[in-house]
Amino acid sequence: MTERWDEAQAADWYTQWPWLVGCNFIPSTAINQLEMWQAETFDPVTIARELGWAADLGMNTVRVYLHDLAWKMDPAGLTGRLDRLLEIAAGLGIRPTVVLFDDCWNADPKPGKQPEPVVGVHNSGWLQSPGVASVNDPTTWEHLRHYVLDVIGTFREDQRLLMWDLYNEPGNSQQDERSLQLLRKAFEWAREAGPVQPLTAGLWYDNAPLNTFLLTASDVITFHNYNDAARLAAQIAELRRYGRPLICTEWLRRGTSDVATCLPVFLREGVGCYNWGLVAGKTQTIYPWGTPAGAPEPAIWFHDLLRPDGTPFDASEAQLFRALAVAGRRGRTSHLRE
Repeated sequence: MTERWDEAQAADWYTQWPWLVGCNFIPSTAINQLEMWQAETFDPVTIARELGWAADLGMNTVRVYLHDLAWKMDPAGLTGRLDRLLEIAAGLGIRPTVVLFDDCWNADPKPGKQPEPVVGVHNSGWLQSPGVASVNDPTTWEHLRHYVLDVIGTFREDQRLLMWDLYNEPGNSQQDERSLQLLRKAFEWAREAGPVQPLTAGLWYDNAPLNTFLLTASDVITFHNYNDAARLAAQIAELRRYGRPLICTEWLRRGTSDVATCLPVFLREGVGCYNWGLVAGKTQTIYPWGTPAGAPEPAIWFHDLLRPDGTPFDASEAQLFRALAVAGRRGRTSHLRE
Protein backbone atom coordinates (compact mmCIF):
# COMPACT_ATOMS: atom_id res chain seq x y z
CA MET A 1 0.00 0.00 0.00
CA THR A 2 1.37 3.39 -1.01
CA GLU A 3 0.38 6.75 0.43
CA ARG A 4 -0.42 9.93 -1.43
CA TRP A 5 2.78 11.70 -2.43
CA ASP A 6 3.70 14.81 -0.53
CA GLU A 7 4.34 18.04 -2.44
CA ALA A 8 8.12 17.59 -2.49
CA GLN A 9 7.87 14.06 -3.89
CA ALA A 10 5.48 15.24 -6.62
CA ALA A 11 7.78 18.14 -7.50
CA ASP A 12 10.84 15.88 -7.63
CA TRP A 13 9.02 13.51 -9.98
CA TYR A 14 8.01 16.33 -12.31
CA THR A 15 11.43 17.95 -12.53
CA GLN A 16 12.97 14.81 -14.03
CA TRP A 17 11.06 15.33 -17.29
CA PRO A 18 11.33 17.92 -20.00
CA TRP A 19 8.10 19.77 -20.79
CA LEU A 20 5.48 17.05 -21.23
CA VAL A 21 3.57 17.46 -24.49
CA GLY A 22 1.40 14.86 -26.15
CA CYS A 23 -2.07 13.85 -27.24
CA ASN A 24 -4.95 11.58 -26.34
CA PHE A 25 -4.20 8.59 -28.54
CA ILE A 26 -6.28 5.87 -30.13
CA PRO A 27 -5.25 4.41 -33.50
CA SER A 28 -7.33 5.65 -36.41
CA THR A 29 -8.49 2.07 -37.04
CA ALA A 30 -10.32 1.80 -33.69
CA ILE A 31 -13.71 3.29 -32.86
CA ASN A 32 -13.33 2.76 -29.13
CA GLN A 33 -11.21 1.25 -26.37
CA LEU A 34 -12.42 -2.32 -26.94
CA GLU A 35 -11.58 -2.20 -30.63
CA MET A 36 -8.16 -0.89 -29.68
CA TRP A 37 -7.41 -3.62 -27.11
CA GLN A 38 -9.30 -6.79 -28.09
CA ALA A 39 -7.04 -9.43 -29.59
CA GLU A 40 -8.90 -9.57 -32.91
CA THR A 41 -8.54 -5.85 -33.61
CA PHE A 42 -5.37 -4.85 -31.76
CA ASP A 43 -3.32 -3.12 -34.47
CA PRO A 44 0.35 -2.67 -33.54
CA VAL A 45 1.28 -1.75 -37.12
CA THR A 46 -1.00 1.29 -37.10
CA ILE A 47 -0.07 2.09 -33.50
CA ALA A 48 3.63 2.14 -34.40
CA ARG A 49 3.09 4.25 -37.51
CA GLU A 50 0.89 6.82 -35.79
CA LEU A 51 2.99 7.05 -32.64
CA GLY A 52 5.90 7.68 -34.98
CA TRP A 53 4.00 10.67 -36.35
CA ALA A 54 3.38 11.86 -32.77
CA ALA A 55 7.12 11.66 -32.08
CA ASP A 56 7.79 13.60 -35.27
CA LEU A 57 5.60 16.40 -33.90
CA GLY A 58 7.83 16.50 -30.82
CA MET A 59 5.48 14.61 -28.50
CA ASN A 60 7.05 12.73 -25.61
CA THR A 61 3.88 11.31 -24.03
CA VAL A 62 0.40 10.11 -25.01
CA ARG A 63 -2.73 9.37 -22.99
CA VAL A 64 -4.34 6.00 -23.76
CA TYR A 65 -7.55 4.43 -22.47
CA LEU A 66 -7.97 0.82 -21.40
CA HIS A 67 -11.34 -0.90 -20.84
CA ASP A 68 -12.28 -3.18 -17.98
CA LEU A 69 -14.09 -5.61 -20.32
CA ALA A 70 -10.94 -6.13 -22.39
CA TRP A 71 -9.27 -7.25 -19.17
CA LYS A 72 -12.24 -9.32 -17.97
CA MET A 73 -12.29 -11.31 -21.22
CA ASP A 74 -8.53 -11.84 -21.40
CA PRO A 75 -6.43 -10.51 -18.49
CA ALA A 76 -3.07 -11.79 -19.71
CA GLY A 77 -3.88 -10.74 -23.25
CA LEU A 78 -4.64 -7.16 -22.25
CA THR A 79 -1.49 -6.75 -20.17
CA GLY A 80 0.52 -8.33 -22.97
CA ARG A 81 -0.88 -5.91 -25.51
CA LEU A 82 -0.27 -2.97 -23.19
CA ASP A 83 3.32 -4.18 -22.84
CA ARG A 84 3.58 -4.17 -26.64
CA LEU A 85 2.30 -0.59 -26.83
CA LEU A 86 4.76 0.49 -24.15
CA GLU A 87 7.56 -1.17 -26.10
CA ILE A 88 6.58 0.65 -29.29
CA ALA A 89 6.25 3.97 -27.47
CA ALA A 90 9.56 3.59 -25.62
CA GLY A 91 11.35 3.10 -28.92
CA LEU A 92 10.05 6.51 -29.98
CA GLY A 93 10.83 8.35 -26.74
CA ILE A 94 7.17 8.43 -25.66
CA ARG A 95 5.91 7.59 -22.15
CA PRO A 96 2.15 6.88 -22.02
CA THR A 97 -0.29 7.86 -19.32
CA VAL A 98 -2.88 5.09 -18.90
CA VAL A 99 -6.58 5.65 -18.13
CA LEU A 100 -8.56 2.86 -16.43
CA PHE A 101 -12.18 4.06 -16.04
CA ASP A 102 -14.36 6.50 -18.00
CA ASP A 103 -17.87 7.96 -17.58
CA CYS A 104 -18.14 9.32 -21.14
CA TRP A 105 -20.38 8.41 -24.07
CA ASN A 106 -22.03 5.00 -24.59
CA ALA A 107 -23.27 3.46 -21.35
CA ASP A 108 -23.66 -0.21 -22.28
CA PRO A 109 -20.28 -1.59 -23.41
CA LYS A 110 -20.24 -5.09 -24.86
CA PRO A 111 -17.23 -7.17 -25.94
CA GLY A 112 -16.87 -8.58 -29.43
CA LYS A 113 -17.26 -6.88 -32.76
CA GLN A 114 -17.74 -3.15 -32.32
CA PRO A 115 -20.13 -0.99 -34.38
CA GLU A 116 -19.13 0.96 -37.44
CA PRO A 117 -18.96 4.74 -37.04
CA VAL A 118 -22.11 6.81 -37.57
CA VAL A 119 -20.93 9.18 -40.28
CA GLY A 120 -20.52 12.72 -38.99
CA VAL A 121 -21.08 11.89 -35.32
CA HIS A 122 -18.36 12.72 -32.80
CA ASN A 123 -17.27 9.62 -30.85
CA SER A 124 -20.32 7.62 -31.97
CA GLY A 125 -18.81 4.38 -30.63
CA TRP A 126 -16.80 5.47 -27.58
CA LEU A 127 -17.55 3.46 -24.43
CA GLN A 128 -17.94 4.12 -20.77
CA SER A 129 -15.93 1.85 -18.52
CA PRO A 130 -17.51 0.11 -16.69
CA GLY A 131 -20.79 1.88 -17.64
CA VAL A 132 -23.29 3.66 -15.42
CA ALA A 133 -25.20 0.53 -14.43
CA SER A 134 -22.04 -0.97 -12.94
CA VAL A 135 -20.82 2.33 -11.48
CA ASN A 136 -24.06 2.50 -9.52
CA ASP A 137 -23.99 -1.14 -8.39
CA PRO A 138 -21.12 -1.98 -6.01
CA THR A 139 -22.02 -5.67 -6.17
CA THR A 140 -20.46 -5.68 -9.67
CA TRP A 141 -17.11 -4.23 -8.58
CA GLU A 142 -15.13 -7.33 -7.66
CA HIS A 143 -13.72 -7.75 -11.16
CA LEU A 144 -13.01 -4.00 -11.27
CA ARG A 145 -10.84 -4.32 -8.19
CA HIS A 146 -8.91 -7.21 -9.71
CA TYR A 147 -8.60 -5.29 -12.99
CA VAL A 148 -6.96 -2.34 -11.21
CA LEU A 149 -4.73 -4.54 -9.06
CA ASP A 150 -3.59 -6.66 -12.00
CA VAL A 151 -2.95 -3.90 -14.54
CA ILE A 152 -1.25 -1.50 -12.15
CA GLY A 153 0.49 -4.34 -10.32
CA THR A 154 1.92 -5.69 -13.56
CA PHE A 155 3.44 -2.34 -14.54
CA ARG A 156 3.91 -0.82 -11.07
CA GLU A 157 7.68 -0.33 -11.54
CA ASP A 158 7.75 0.09 -15.32
CA GLN A 159 9.73 3.20 -16.24
CA ARG A 160 8.19 3.24 -19.71
CA LEU A 161 4.88 4.40 -18.22
CA LEU A 162 4.43 7.99 -17.03
CA MET A 163 1.25 8.12 -14.91
CA TRP A 164 -1.95 6.31 -13.99
CA ASP A 165 -5.06 8.38 -14.76
CA LEU A 166 -7.60 6.35 -12.83
CA TYR A 167 -10.93 7.77 -13.97
CA ASN A 168 -11.74 10.01 -16.94
CA GLU A 169 -14.42 12.63 -16.27
CA PRO A 170 -16.04 11.00 -13.24
CA GLY A 171 -19.61 12.26 -12.94
CA ASN A 172 -20.18 12.64 -16.68
CA SER A 173 -23.33 11.19 -18.31
CA GLN A 174 -25.40 12.89 -15.58
CA GLN A 175 -23.77 10.77 -12.90
CA ASP A 176 -22.45 13.69 -10.83
CA GLU A 177 -21.60 12.60 -7.25
CA ARG A 178 -22.92 9.08 -7.88
CA SER A 179 -19.53 8.28 -9.40
CA LEU A 180 -17.68 9.38 -6.27
CA GLN A 181 -17.94 5.99 -4.57
CA LEU A 182 -16.24 4.13 -7.43
CA LEU A 183 -13.73 6.98 -7.83
CA ARG A 184 -12.73 6.57 -4.18
CA LYS A 185 -12.39 2.82 -4.63
CA ALA A 186 -10.27 3.29 -7.77
CA PHE A 187 -7.73 5.28 -5.74
CA GLU A 188 -7.89 2.79 -2.88
CA TRP A 189 -7.24 -0.19 -5.18
CA ALA A 190 -4.50 1.67 -7.04
CA ARG A 191 -2.73 2.56 -3.78
CA GLU A 192 -3.01 -1.10 -2.80
CA ALA A 193 -1.19 -2.06 -6.02
CA GLY A 194 1.75 0.14 -4.92
CA PRO A 195 2.92 1.82 -8.14
CA VAL A 196 6.04 3.95 -8.34
CA GLN A 197 4.27 6.15 -10.91
CA PRO A 198 1.93 8.92 -9.72
CA LEU A 199 -1.84 8.50 -9.50
CA THR A 200 -4.27 11.14 -10.71
CA ALA A 201 -7.73 11.80 -12.07
CA GLY A 202 -8.64 15.06 -13.70
CA LEU A 203 -10.89 17.96 -12.77
CA TRP A 204 -13.21 18.64 -15.68
CA TYR A 205 -16.30 20.52 -14.45
CA ASP A 206 -17.59 22.43 -11.45
CA ASN A 207 -18.68 19.81 -8.93
CA ALA A 208 -17.51 20.53 -5.39
CA PRO A 209 -17.66 16.99 -3.89
CA LEU A 210 -15.84 15.42 -6.84
CA ASN A 211 -13.26 18.19 -7.17
CA THR A 212 -12.52 18.29 -3.46
CA PHE A 213 -11.77 14.58 -3.55
CA LEU A 214 -9.67 14.81 -6.74
CA LEU A 215 -7.56 17.64 -5.35
CA THR A 216 -6.87 15.76 -2.13
CA ALA A 217 -6.31 12.29 -3.61
CA SER A 218 -4.17 12.92 -6.71
CA ASP A 219 -0.37 12.93 -6.55
CA VAL A 220 -0.23 15.26 -9.55
CA ILE A 221 -3.11 17.62 -10.38
CA THR A 222 -4.62 17.03 -13.81
CA PHE A 223 -7.47 18.91 -15.45
CA HIS A 224 -9.37 19.42 -18.70
CA ASN A 225 -9.69 22.81 -20.34
CA TYR A 226 -11.38 23.44 -23.69
CA ASN A 227 -11.53 27.22 -23.17
CA ASP A 228 -9.57 30.06 -24.73
CA ALA A 229 -6.03 31.00 -23.75
CA ALA A 230 -7.08 33.64 -21.21
CA ARG A 231 -9.38 31.26 -19.33
CA LEU A 232 -6.77 28.52 -19.56
CA ALA A 233 -4.18 30.78 -17.96
CA ALA A 234 -6.69 31.76 -15.26
CA GLN A 235 -7.37 28.12 -14.37
CA ILE A 236 -3.65 27.39 -14.20
CA ALA A 237 -3.20 30.34 -11.84
CA GLU A 238 -6.05 29.08 -9.65
CA LEU A 239 -4.65 25.55 -9.47
CA ARG A 240 -1.15 26.78 -8.57
CA ARG A 241 -2.26 27.32 -4.99
CA TYR A 242 -2.38 23.56 -4.41
CA GLY A 243 1.42 23.39 -4.75
CA ARG A 244 1.59 20.40 -7.09
CA PRO A 245 2.64 19.84 -10.70
CA LEU A 246 -0.13 20.61 -13.20
CA ILE A 247 -0.92 18.65 -16.36
CA CYS A 248 -3.85 19.33 -18.68
CA THR A 249 -5.02 15.95 -19.94
CA GLU A 250 -7.55 17.30 -22.48
CA TRP A 251 -7.58 20.45 -24.56
CA LEU A 252 -8.07 21.65 -28.19
CA ARG A 253 -11.45 22.78 -29.50
CA ARG A 254 -10.66 24.82 -32.57
CA GLY A 255 -12.34 28.17 -32.62
CA THR A 256 -12.03 28.41 -28.84
CA SER A 257 -9.07 26.34 -27.62
CA ASP A 258 -6.55 26.66 -30.44
CA VAL A 259 -3.03 25.39 -30.98
CA ALA A 260 -1.63 28.82 -31.86
CA THR A 261 -2.94 30.49 -28.70
CA CYS A 262 -3.07 27.73 -26.06
CA LEU A 263 0.03 25.63 -26.72
CA PRO A 264 2.38 28.54 -25.89
CA VAL A 265 0.52 29.05 -22.58
CA PHE A 266 1.29 25.47 -21.54
CA LEU A 267 4.98 25.87 -22.33
CA ARG A 268 5.27 29.30 -20.70
CA GLU A 269 3.63 28.01 -17.51
CA GLY A 270 5.51 24.71 -17.47
CA VAL A 271 2.22 22.77 -17.58
CA GLY A 272 2.15 19.44 -19.38
CA CYS A 273 -0.61 19.00 -21.95
CA TYR A 274 -2.43 16.41 -24.04
CA ASN A 275 -4.62 17.72 -26.86
CA TRP A 276 -7.56 15.57 -27.88
CA GLY A 277 -6.74 13.40 -30.85
CA LEU A 278 -3.90 12.67 -33.23
CA VAL A 279 -5.07 11.08 -36.49
CA ALA A 280 -8.56 11.54 -37.93
CA GLY A 281 -10.17 8.11 -37.88
CA LYS A 282 -13.08 6.03 -36.67
CA THR A 283 -13.70 8.13 -33.55
CA GLN A 284 -14.60 11.04 -35.90
CA THR A 285 -13.57 13.69 -33.40
CA ILE A 286 -12.88 16.12 -36.23
CA TYR A 287 -16.65 16.78 -35.92
CA PRO A 288 -17.91 19.01 -33.09
CA TRP A 289 -19.90 17.65 -30.17
CA GLY A 290 -23.53 17.30 -31.22
CA THR A 291 -23.01 17.23 -34.98
CA PRO A 292 -25.90 15.30 -36.61
CA ALA A 293 -25.46 12.07 -38.52
CA GLY A 294 -24.45 12.53 -42.14
CA ALA A 295 -22.78 15.91 -41.64
CA PRO A 296 -20.00 16.76 -44.12
CA GLU A 297 -16.40 17.13 -42.99
CA PRO A 298 -16.13 20.50 -41.25
CA ALA A 299 -13.94 23.14 -42.82
CA ILE A 300 -12.33 23.67 -39.43
CA TRP A 301 -11.70 20.45 -37.54
CA PHE A 302 -12.86 20.28 -33.93
CA HIS A 303 -10.10 17.94 -32.60
CA ASP A 304 -7.22 15.89 -34.13
CA LEU A 305 -4.05 17.03 -35.84
CA LEU A 306 -3.29 14.71 -38.76
CA ARG A 307 -5.04 13.21 -41.76
CA PRO A 308 -4.95 9.41 -42.20
CA ASP A 309 -1.83 9.68 -44.38
CA GLY A 310 0.01 11.63 -41.67
CA THR A 311 -0.18 15.07 -43.26
CA PRO A 312 -1.29 17.81 -40.86
CA PHE A 313 -4.71 19.42 -40.99
CA ASP A 314 -2.84 22.70 -40.48
CA ALA A 315 0.86 22.81 -41.28
CA SER A 316 1.40 25.82 -39.02
CA GLU A 317 0.11 23.82 -36.04
CA ALA A 318 2.58 21.02 -36.74
CA GLN A 319 5.42 23.54 -37.00
CA LEU A 320 4.47 25.10 -33.69
CA PHE A 321 4.33 21.72 -31.91
CA ARG A 322 7.83 20.91 -33.18
CA ALA A 323 9.25 24.31 -32.29
CA LEU A 324 7.80 24.42 -28.79
CA ALA A 325 8.77 20.82 -28.10
CA VAL A 326 12.38 21.76 -28.88
CA ALA A 327 12.09 24.77 -26.58
CA GLY A 328 10.62 22.55 -23.89
CA ARG A 329 13.56 20.17 -24.10
CA ARG A 330 16.03 23.01 -23.70
CA GLY A 331 14.48 24.24 -20.50
CA ARG A 332 11.11 25.28 -19.19
CA THR A 333 9.63 27.69 -16.68
CA SER A 334 9.28 26.37 -13.14
CA HIS A 335 6.33 24.03 -12.83
CA LEU A 336 5.51 25.48 -9.41
CA ARG A 337 5.51 29.15 -10.32
CA GLU A 338 4.70 31.44 -7.43
